[in-house]
Amino acid sequence: MNTNIEKRVAIFPGSFDPITKGHQSVILRALPLFDEIIVAIGENTSKKAYFSLEQRMEWVNQTFKNESKVRVESFKSLLVDYCKENGAKYVIRGLRNSIDFQYERNIALINQELYPEIETIFLLTKPQDTAISSSFVREILSFGGDVKKFIPQEIEICQK
Repeated sequence: MNTNIEKRVAIFPGSFDPITKGHQSVILRALPLFDEIIVAIGENTSKKAYFSLEQRMEWVNQTFKNESKVRVESFKSLLVDYCKENGAKYVIRGLRNSIDFQYERNIALINQELYPEIETIFLLTKPQDTAISSSFVREILSFGGDVKKFIPQEIEICQK
């Protein structure tokens, strides 16, 4: 028996501001592919977060509290540096449409230039989750709307 088998660690990066059912679905479908998935909440320099980092981490932890292979962390570095620090050779990205694909493809190509060992795994969202985005959830919340249909049932978001 070969005991030198490398652990398959994947990073699922994002702002998760807030986590949606689309994010949840991608992570759940990726679980069988990896030994560990790190949901990495990045601090995006070009975006101002709607919810605090602590709140977003708590919601992701609540959503995956029964999944031992999911770990939640935050990071403030280049994604490829974060991957190296965590021994991750895979990045998971969810794709809702062709616009997501064009954007994510370019990031994946740059990441591979910076860290040739990294592979980006694209998972298509389920049809029922295609229109869901954190931006839409925030917009609905800002007008006092109900977002329960779009977020994991494990969490509750109140209007800000």
